Amino acid sequence: MPNPARLRAAAPAVTVALLSSLLAGCGDSAADESGDVTQQKLSWQDCPAPSQAQGGGAAPSPLPDGGAWQCATMRAPLDWDDPDGDTIGIALIRAKASGAAGQRIGSLVFNFGGPGGSGVTTLPSFGSDYTKLRTRYDLVSFDPRGVGRSAPVECLDDQQLDSYFQQDATPDDAAERTGLVDSNKKFNAACEKNSKKMLPHVATTDAARDLDLMRKVLGDDKLHYFGISYGTELGGVYAHLFPKKVGRAVFDAVVDPTQDAEQSSLGQAKGFQRALDNYAENCVSQTEDCPVGDTAQDVKNRIAALLKELDRTPIPGISPRELTQTAATSGIAQSLYSQDLWEYLTEGLEQAYDGDGRILMALSDALNGRGENGEYSNITAANISINCADDKPRYDAADVQKKLPQFRAASPLFGDYLAWSMISCTDWAVAGAADHPDVSAPGAPPILVVGNTGDPATPYEGAGKMVDALGEGVGVELTYRGQGHGAYDSKNTCVREAVDGYLLNGRTPKAGTVCS
Repeated sequence: MPNPARLRAAAPAVTVALLSSLLAGCGDSAADESGDVTQQKLSWQDCPAPSQAQGGGAAPSPLPDGGAWQCATMRAPLDWDDPDGDTIGIALIRAKASGAAGQRIGSLVFNFGGPGGSGVTTLPSFGSDYTKLRTRYDLVSFDPRGVGRSAPVECLDDQQLDSYFQQDATPDDAAERTGLVDSNKKFNAACEKNSKKMLPHVATTDAARDLDLMRKVLGDDKLHYFGISYGTELGGVYAHLFPKKVGRAVFDAVVDPTQDAEQSSLGQAKGFQRALDNYAENCVSQTEDCPVGDTAQDVKNRIAALLKELDRTPIPGISPRELTQTAATSGIAQSLYSQDLWEYLTEGLEQAYDGDGRILMALSDALNGRGENGEYSNITAANISINCADDKPRYDAADVQKKLPQFRAASPLFGDYLAWSMISCTDWAVAGAADHPDVSAPGAPPILVVGNTGDPATPYEGAGKMVDALGEGVGVELTYRGQGHGAYDSKNTCVREAVDGYLLNGRTPKAGTVCS
């Protein structure tokens, strides 16, 4: 199973749209163009409808003020060690600055996380949130290499992915362990077969070099950047490689750059458990009775009992698929990305207790990138490919079994799920780069690092670790005492004012500022 905590930070908006529907009823391959890619001119045009790899759907709607979204393809070297060799297309999207020309600062480039999320489809869904930033910046995002329209990694087809996500990802006996390991091997072999040329070139360091090329092609002396979730890791790697080219940069929902893959998964087990605890406390503290438990512990006990029963006997989900223990667990994890989704979790649990698994399965589908038409984006393939290119450690079933007690202590509900996700890179075709990313950035200007105390996917402690790793005088920490994944898109006024003041006017908030 892919690690749920490293999927797209944009998932809450996508999930709400998918659930509302349920409850109501550019170049992408290697090319051989010659010439200096730093001298290329982008051809901006109306954006097409998203490809299947991007998640499908309709072309982006105009902005509230009538502004148009434009798309282009940037050529980048397939192999940055051979910059004059084959190139790939990197899909871009932008909305031009709305303010007076003399007030424009430059481009503000967004990465919404994952790894594996399509920035080309995500940025328009959040367009209204960045109206104020757009007064002085062109809003820009992109599909990182291996993602969406940017030479997407391909592994299993849609039917195979349905089976992959129906498997038991928390095995209880030798036969189930063998089944999970075999399924993982088949997935990884399919990635090598279908995307052998791309797999060695999708690491975060490759994407960071693409970012610097993007800066040049967009005409900016400095990279002004807004990274969310995995986007903070990408931003940190960029700052390490190009400290003198960093402009105004914000890291929100911060990855801990000091952790290896095991430590990250264990930290996420604690983070998701903390978020579940907060959900349960919130539910029973409402003025009306919590419909899924009488006390916070009762809520969690009933969820655990439901998952145990689903392990034995799945219930009907979205026909013809059944809601399994694994699908329910991933659906619950998805709902903890945003407090706006807690009501869906409550309703989904109520229905599941009555034998109806549709809502929890819809949440699971959103996490896994499955559309209502049964087609998947390539977020799972890209997520695993990028993580495996980055992460040097390789874990097998024996390693996981040794670590299970520690993971279960961290989270009775998510411990097994996240522990077994560590075998994703076993038998991967390409060696991982390092134990953890290097984000030290001596000489870089101040970078605003925003941590959310209730974040399940990138636990709050990672913000402080990022500040320390960036180095003295670089990271400036801002704390948001809230719930869900990230801070800026919570619409908290204090966070918005601090981030907007920094990006628009260069006012760095005092280190240690707390918003609640």
